[in-house]
Amino acid sequence: MLDAIFQALFSYRPVVFQQGELRFDAGTGALVAASLAGFVMIVAAVTYRGVRGRGRVRDRIVLTVLRMAALAVVLLCLFRPTLIVRAAVPQQNVVAVVLDDSRSMQIPDWDGRPRGEFIKQQFGGLESPLIKALSERFLVRVFRFSSTAGRLESVNTMTFSGSQTRLGPSLDGTREELAGLPVSGIVLVSDGADTSEVSLSDALLGLKAGKLPVYAVGVGSTRLPRDVQVDRVVTPRSVLKDASLLLDVIVTHSGYAGRTVTVDVEDEGRIVGSEQVRLPADGSPVTARVRAAASEAGPRLFKFRVAPQPDEVVTQNNVREALIQVRDEKEKILYFEGEPRFEMKFIRRAVADDQNLQLVVLQRTADNKFLRLGVDGPDELFGGFPKTREELFSYRALVLGSIEAGAFSGDQLQMIAEFVDRRGGGLLMLGGARSFGEGGYGGTPVADALPLALDPRTRASEPADLARLLLTPTRAGQGHAATQIGATEAASANRWRDLPQVTSVNAPLEPKPAATVLLTGTDDRGRAQPVLTWHQFGRGKSVALTLQDTWQWQMHASIPLEDQTHENFWRQMLRWVVDGVPNMVEARTTTERVEPGEPVTIEATVVDKSFVEVNDASVTARVTRPNGTTLDVPLEWTGERDGLYRGTFVSAEGGTYEVTVDSSKASAVLGSGVTFLRAGPSDAEYFDPTMHEGPLRRIAEETGGRFYTPETAAGLAEDVRYAGRGVTSVEERELWNMPIILIALMGLVCAEWGYRRAVGLS
Repeated sequence: MLDAIFQALFSYRPVVFQQGELRFDAGTGALVAASLAGFVMIVAAVTYRGVRGRGRVRDRIVLTVLRMAALAVVLLCLFRPTLIVRAAVPQQNVVAVVLDDSRSMQIPDWDGRPRGEFIKQQFGGLESPLIKALSERFLVRVFRFSSTAGRLESVNTMTFSGSQTRLGPSLDGTREELAGLPVSGIVLVSDGADTSEVSLSDALLGLKAGKLPVYAVGVGSTRLPRDVQVDRVVTPRSVLKDASLLLDVIVTHSGYAGRTVTVDVEDEGRIVGSEQVRLPADGSPVTARVRAAASEAGPRLFKFRVAPQPDEVVTQNNVREALIQVRDEKEKILYFEGEPRFEMKFIRRAVADDQNLQLVVLQRTADNKFLRLGVDGPDELFGGFPKTREELFSYRALVLGSIEAGAFSGDQLQMIAEFVDRRGGGLLMLGGARSFGEGGYGGTPVADALPLALDPRTRASEPADLARLLLTPTRAGQGHAATQIGATEAASANRWRDLPQVTSVNAPLEPKPAATVLLTGTDDRGRAQPVLTWHQFGRGKSVALTLQDTWQWQMHASIPLEDQTHENFWRQMLRWVVDGVPNMVEARTTTERVEPGEPVTIEATVVDKSFVEVNDASVTARVTRPNGTTLDVPLEWTGERDGLYRGTFVSAEGGTYEVTVDSSKASAVLGSGVTFLRAGPSDAEYFDPTMHEGPLRRIAEETGGRFYTPETAAGLAEDVRYAGRGVTSVEERELWNMPIILIALMGLVCAEWGYRRAVGLS
């Protein structure tokens, strides 16, 4: 609309003025006429100066200015202003029309019709408006693109079924196809929903270097009237079998504020969790925290779904998928206790039936005498607590009970800190008479690893007064997997309040700045102290539980015999402590999902038994395809950082791929790691499905082109003509006869006459 008004007033489109050079063609007659006009201007000024008695000074000034302005317009016309422009020579230049053939062009938000209908209407035949206007002036080459660009014989054969939109690579491919030809510009028609991870910067550099302007037409709505989208899901890539998952599902919407929707979690078609959420104001995300169970081992495809809502424009973005590796294996945990006590007995009993936790207990019974429970053989822990890093690092987590720092050598204390920091293991210290400051850990390397601040001047001392505590989850603890002892967050919080009081003999300690408190305990005087605190330390996590008698949740008189609170708490606690602990070989793919036929990058981190990175290992990935065939892919050390190896293969078919990475050094096996990925059509086209104006404007502006919408695209061919690219000729466009000149002249004359009438000077 604005362009049409501009052209009606100024005779030409804005691009003519942007590209053109202003000149004046003033001949001798024009100079004589200009002299006469100047003389008239002087006479007019003198005339108005002579009406002093009949007008105010302000009136004379206004009338003089109006008369001068009118004469200036006439003077401008006498000098014959002209625009010198470079216009493309008809049929001597090429214009590339690049059309988006991806799935998102099926979205029906162009006047209630699919976006692709605009392409077929404007480019589908010789009489279609835009293709006709371009063909009259240029040699048109038509391309389609989704993941890559390719020549297109007929627009009517487009199916809009491409599963990706890669703007940068597609523009690069088009530029290379046009190399050596006189090109006036590239017309890009798309919704701008770039689903690639490739930066546009490289493609724009190539276009600017080749002086190829891009005229981008953005099709679609910048805001859908009614849509619900599962925007993002936060899931682990790997969990233990029978894990109770607490998954965050972020939902966004437009047009459904105040409505309650249900988020379902499906494991291979079976619903394993549901949660209802109330949708907030349009555009505001809401997080649904859904509980789900991972009961089947192997690679499991979890789907997160919100049922389609009435009048929803796009329903394909109501579902997200995540591939989760459910591991059916034992996680080995070392529990070192300094004295016989009920806590150890009941913790061991709580996890006895968990097939994925192996709790190895080392209990000191006298000086240099130990009770070993749950060991794999007679030699394990035969000499007491591990004396080498290789031995300690073979465990996934370490639990320290009521055992003083003096029970360890200086090297063993350093080993415990490195177990968390370097090995990435989980450390859990329990409350007791010989724990924390009372155990003399202040100033030791273990104190550095703990999430509670121990005064380094503190040495082993008598336990503090017994504190009876009523536990309450903090805001962070209400949604944490380790503290969920009820069916819902609300039920869990209520259950914590109903549990019997437990005790702590350790003096209250302050959390470190980066630590997170999950549970607090309030004593009989109303004083609160941290009870369950954790933080990340290096590659691992460190947890402090300052209680000494959680067994009360099993044996207290108020607890029913069938109550499983104590068992559930400790299973969740220990599963959380070992969650994310790395192996000697950590395998992964740089993406969890690819298109069939796309390359897949495998990365592996390799360490030795002391968890020192190895750069000279022999590393091979064995890829098992969905049809059962295998492929060996050698991985090479990248040189980017220690222990990092990389290799690639091509996913030939759809389905789930298993990638097993084996590593060895000098005929000694270092270890192996397993990861999974899925190959299949991407659904990324339907997420964030609005027209993305920003990338299209950037492409147009940085290359010297222009951005259009379907409503403003009618003048596109004219704009390309005057872009000054390709084979051009010089044209002159006179400006003195523009309608705006006549309108301005008439307006000034009428204004002078009207003002004279208003002040009584006529």
